[in-house]
Amino acid sequence: MASVHPPVVSYPLPVSPRVFELSSEMLELSRQSPVLRTDLPDGTTGWLVTGFDLVRQVQLDPRFSRARLADPKREQRGLEFVTSRSLLGLDPPEHTRLRTLVAGAFTARRMRLLGPQVAAIVNDLIDQMLAGPRPADLVSAFSLPLPVRVICRMLGVPPSDQGRFHAWSQELVADWSQDPAAMEAALDALLAYLSGLIEVKRAEPADDLITALIAARDVEDRLSEDELVHMCVAVLLGGHETTASFISLSLITLLTHPEQLARLRAGPQLLPGAVEEFLRFVPLSTTLPPARMTTEEVILGDVTIPEGAMVFPMHVFANRDPSVFGDPDVFDVGRASDPTHMGFGVGAHHCLGAQLARIELREAFAGLLGRLPGLRLAVGADELRFKANMGVNSAKELPVTWD
Repeated sequence: MASVHPPVVSYPLPVSPRVFELSSEMLELSRQSPVLRTDLPDGTTGWLVTGFDLVRQVQLDPRFSRARLADPKREQRGLEFVTSRSLLGLDPPEHTRLRTLVAGAFTARRMRLLGPQVAAIVNDLIDQMLAGPRPADLVSAFSLPLPVRVICRMLGVPPSDQGRFHAWSQELVADWSQDPAAMEAALDALLAYLSGLIEVKRAEPADDLITALIAARDVEDRLSEDELVHMCVAVLLGGHETTASFISLSLITLLTHPEQLARLRAGPQLLPGAVEEFLRFVPLSTTLPPARMTTEEVILGDVTIPEGAMVFPMHVFANRDPSVFGDPDVFDVGRASDPTHMGFGVGAHHCLGAQLARIELREAFAGLLGRLPGLRLAVGADELRFKANMGVNSAKELPVTWD
């Protein structure tokens, strides 16, 4: 069968004026073809995969490699600057070896035990909001400190240091337009900080993830010192920046769909399914995700992808594939809670913290809707401002008020 020439989409990719919504132009293109082509800033061709089944194939097929992109001779751009240096930049079996070491911290049982601690943090943050002025900035008062406190507690990062690494992560969770030199400086600072914290934990072990990883390094010799430090970076960044942004984006989505907000307030039993709908519907990122590189020529659908090509699995558009989801552009908190969506990816790189993120989202929305009656935006949705040059859609602030 002859290869089809897919539509070409200009880079930077089209975006919606409302950052928390998907571009109608990109949605239309994704439905014309499950594979799109774009010319990247470095002059190479990128292949955007938008169809659900093909996005799944890219994540499961070993011919689409993460490790091939970690070549030190390549200039790393955007999120791949960090992912190529971490667990996310590896292929099996090396990926499997390291993932196994940290997976024990994210078992379903451990996450269930963590639930009451997350609920306590949620209530503490809401207590502070209730005692403070209105409108409140939900980003600084709630969305950011919640996952920061949770992941720092798991890792063993002192609360007094939480503000320091957040500033570094802001530089690292960036899109392709970010200055690589600024990202390098932030990563160097974060690595130095974590190396120092690891030495503290060696001298004073505790019941936390860093201490457990140190034991795997020092006692069992199951990972190198460099792997130990970069594992901590991956957990720290993955455990707070994306979740913080997603809490804010999900709340914006809910507050701009008043009929769905009313349904969820009237039927709190819908919350677990509503969380899955957030994960399907809300676009955490509308820029290029971490890429994979073909190890040989691959036919993807009707398109021939050459060897050595950069392929981007676009989860946000896979989650709107009408062949998989009925009325995919409708936000419905009562949608059947089948977690078929690509919110956490599939395969070897399925998000380690998926269950933790679900718990944080459930507890966050149970607290916000249960304790802040009449919660609503304090400004128009079109007045909300978002940070520039970020790899995730991150609100600068989110003014809210309540009755």
